Amino acid sequence: MADVFDLFGDPVPSNWGQRGRPEHVPSQQNRNRVSLLVALGWNNARIASALFITQPTLRKHYFSELKFRDVARDRLVAQVGVKLMDGVNAGNVSAIREFQKYLERNDLMLYGQTQKPAKAAPAEKAPAEKIGKKAAALAAAHQPDAGTPLGELMMRRQQAGTSH
Repeated sequence: MADVFDLFGDPVPSNWGQRGRPEHVPSQQNRNRVSLLVALGWNNARIASALFITQPTLRKHYFSELKFRDVARDRLVAQVGVKLMDGVNAGNVSAIREFQKYLERNDLMLYGQTQKPAKAAPAEKAPAEKIGKKAAALAAAHQPDAGTPLGELMMRRQQAGTSH
């Protein structure tokens, strides 16, 4: 491929002007887009449609970005951390605040990975009282259906009546 660029700065493929559709030429900007979308958890079909290419073209030209799908999010978070650290070193006060939030989120993430959640003690199940038809109908009548406009109105009236 020659180093020929069109008016938009995109490289011109070598078969330009010949028969058939010109081959897709990956650019660094598109590589960065694919890396970002992979880090955000997008699937291949969604990424390909966002770039206006087919899935085989995506796999052919961007395989190196796609193969790091499992660590892409960590790389993105690390890149954000480096940029924040650069701002902190420059003395930017807002970067310092954001870096503190970044550290807190990281500490919470590490806490979730190192501390195993405590299991709740198994509660003894008391046998539930059997409710008859009439008692169940009466209880249902006092609980309005919030899925309907009338039920919502009744619920608001009940709440307004109990708040006085």
